[in-house]
Amino acid sequence: MTDDPYRRLAERLDALPNGFPPTQDGTELRLLAKLFTPEEAELAAQLRLTLETPSQIATRTGNDPALLAPRLKGMARHGLIAWGRLDSGLGYGLLPFVVGIYELQVESIDAELAQLFEEYYAKAFGGALAPQPTLHRVVPVGESVGSGIEVHPYESVVQIVSRARSWGVLDCICRKQKALIGKLCEHPIDVCMALSEEPQAFEHSTFVRPLDLEGALHTLRRAAQSGLVHSVSNTRAGASYICNCCTCSCGIMRGIAELGIANVIARSAFVARVEDELCVGCDLCLDRCQFGALSMDTVAHVDRARCVGCGLCIPSCPEDALIMDRRSADEILPIPADASEWQMQRAVARGKTLEDVL
Repeated sequence: MTDDPYRRLAERLDALPNGFPPTQDGTELRLLAKLFTPEEAELAAQLRLTLETPSQIATRTGNDPALLAPRLKGMARHGLIAWGRLDSGLGYGLLPFVVGIYELQVESIDAELAQLFEEYYAKAFGGALAPQPTLHRVVPVGESVGSGIEVHPYESVVQIVSRARSWGVLDCICRKQKALIGKLCEHPIDVCMALSEEPQAFEHSTFVRPLDLEGALHTLRRAAQSGLVHSVSNTRAGASYICNCCTCSCGIMRGIAELGIANVIARSAFVARVEDELCVGCDLCLDRCQFGALSMDTVAHVDRARCVGCGLCIPSCPEDALIMDRRSADEILPIPADASEWQMQRAVARGKTLEDVL
């Protein structure tokens, strides 16, 4: 096996705004070789982020469209490339490794892939997590923000879910991966959520279990009750998933706990605050915070720099001594409007040009 097509694909993936940093020992190439055949890697390395039909890809790359079409379809079916409907037919394009290719392996991940990812994570993945804007942003749990506080629709997990037209739930690949390497986390696995603006979008999916709106909201509550943090793509529009995450398993949030990258996830526009006169020092809130933002002497204290505004601590307080405040305007990082704006900002931050990949 030659690793040339895998190296070309790795370089192509690292040219994307999301990033796919190389390792010194080629772990990323072994990871790609687990997922792609050499022929698939060679083809994927020629794709763009913009969807193209097999005929358009064939014209641009000099391949036979009759041979390309079934190969592209098979790769899309295995979560290796993106696909979608164009006016002229099905279109295909390059997927980032994260968020993208890796998450779509949730049904096929095995112990070998899990170990390869773990090795890659330890050696290089921090390089994909550090650049700004971040891959994900935190959205507070539904009941944590009081009715008198301004909340924009993109800041409310309930509104994000309610504005979708299709909902689904799938297993969390991060917790599956950790279990496969013998580090099972205590949180539920079946709480990752998919959203779509298209009705009945998940009815024929092989790995997303369709929900109605009531079922989606129930999944949110179940995730929050188990201590999981809601996070979405770091844009104001176009949320297509909700990750319900933990610092023990989540590939992004582990960046805080294990890699020491403080700004690995964009905090919400809110911050917890303690009403000292109501706090009885019961300690119940401390276990709910995964970010070390709460401490205790006679009463609880909030480290605003560590608080990501997830709101998980709020319902844990039997005395209602914890509340959420909206941060001041200078504390709230601007959120890119949509995926295109995010890509442009992220590419600039990484010193990349989108002209090479669009």
